[in-house]
Amino acid sequence: MKPFAVLAASAALLGLLVLSLLERPQQTRESDGSAAGKQPLMVYCAASNKSVMEAIRKDYESEFGRAVEVQYGPSQTLLASLSVSKTGDLFLPADVSFLELAKEQQLVSSESPLAEMQAVAAVSKGNPKGIQSLDDLLRDEVRIAQGNPEGTAIGKLTREILIESNRWDELNKQTTVFKTTIHEVASDVKIGAVDAGIVFDAVLHDYDTLEAVTIPELTAVRSRIGIAVLNSSSQPQQAAHFVRYMSARDKGQLRYREFGFQVADGDLWNEQPELTLYAGSMLRPAIEETIAAFEKHEGVRVTRVYNGCGILVAQMKAGQVPDAYFACDVEFMNQVKELFPTSEAVSQNELVILVQKGNPHGIKSLKDLAKSRLRVGIGHEKQCAMGWITQRTFAESGLQSELMKNVVVQTPTGDMLVNQMRTGSLDAAVAYLSNAAGSADFLDAIRIEGIPCSIATQPYGVARESAQRQLSERLLQAIRAESSKQKFANEGFRWLNQGQATND
Repeated sequence: MKPFAVLAASAALLGLLVLSLLERPQQTRESDGSAAGKQPLMVYCAASNKSVMEAIRKDYESEFGRAVEVQYGPSQTLLASLSVSKTGDLFLPADVSFLELAKEQQLVSSESPLAEMQAVAAVSKGNPKGIQSLDDLLRDEVRIAQGNPEGTAIGKLTREILIESNRWDELNKQTTVFKTTIHEVASDVKIGAVDAGIVFDAVLHDYDTLEAVTIPELTAVRSRIGIAVLNSSSQPQQAAHFVRYMSARDKGQLRYREFGFQVADGDLWNEQPELTLYAGSMLRPAIEETIAAFEKHEGVRVTRVYNGCGILVAQMKAGQVPDAYFACDVEFMNQVKELFPTSEAVSQNELVILVQKGNPHGIKSLKDLAKSRLRVGIGHEKQCAMGWITQRTFAESGLQSELMKNVVVQTPTGDMLVNQMRTGSLDAAVAYLSNAAGSADFLDAIRIEGIPCSIATQPYGVARESAQRQLSERLLQAIRAESSKQKFANEGFRWLNQGQATND
């Protein structure tokens, strides 16, 4: 069959499959959810993960008495199905790129990494055609099967990589047939319909008459597998429970390893895990509601410790290391970089001058804080990021000695300064804009112009030795959510784009 005819036929078949999936989901078995009297969990799962998913499903049902139903198919077809039906609890495609597409459609919430797969050429045992490279696959006598690039992860990723090296057109023309699932590709090789098929290595765990050949030109074709809770789930806490089970290094990850996958660094299993989060006090108003929602969604407990970052750093250096640290500024994350090797900038906060409503002392800039008999409050340099940044700002202004003469109090948090402004014991305070949020009825904020170091950047890091790294990362996902972004804005923070490095 000619390639263009195959693609046309494949496209028509894909359309029929979508309609079929929408009209009559093909599940692993019938269940009325009678196990423990609960509704079954519904999982949309890529066909490439079928064998390992079935093993994990049986383990989970046996251990918890909770039914799990699974709908298998090509990743793109599953995505189309769940985007129309708006039903189900979990989505596990063959590559995280499909999770990104699901995010763009606002179909998924939290996600966890599970494993990786490598693209290889599947051939009969003994490799009778002597295939070792892409050029060997392109020989006239070699018949090739591939996954459809429009529906399967293997086809999509293969096409993307080979387009970059200008080799896709050659392979596309040489391909005998495009299949709708990766198992169909392997089956065609098994029965001799083709001489080779491009598959992921872990799939060959189910085919003892086939072997994998590493193709140098395809080494960059790697699938990263993750699972996400669907926003359509009516039981998100139970769905999150299953995600933790699948991604646990001593539960689902054991099965993934057994079935030939390269596993992710999963958490240790704990049915009701607890996280400890250290966070700068100024972040509390922006994240507290999000953390409470995260606890409910995940069925976990998050112990929060809010304080000045200087105090938190001292506790960590003394051996009290949390699972995650949300610092008031990059400088304080850098002081414990050996504990938190990577971190991500989430927001920024601006240092301002707080004055009484109406600004009775006519303060317009830092220079005015040196006026005679003014009572000024600032953060403590050793105890909080705010104090450290304040000293840098004073120094950069060239007025540090004059300004410090009027400082009558140094506190570990900005909230303490706001309280003292409220009682009238201070005429002015240098604090974060977020500290003034909600105090517009009695305070005005004066911007500090022309001094870049007056801006603090807040990074979030997960501890290297945390036993709950994935759970801690999912907490970051919750903090990164659109609903959380608005909370930060309401509290006076500036939102930063995801993925910005903080400790290079």
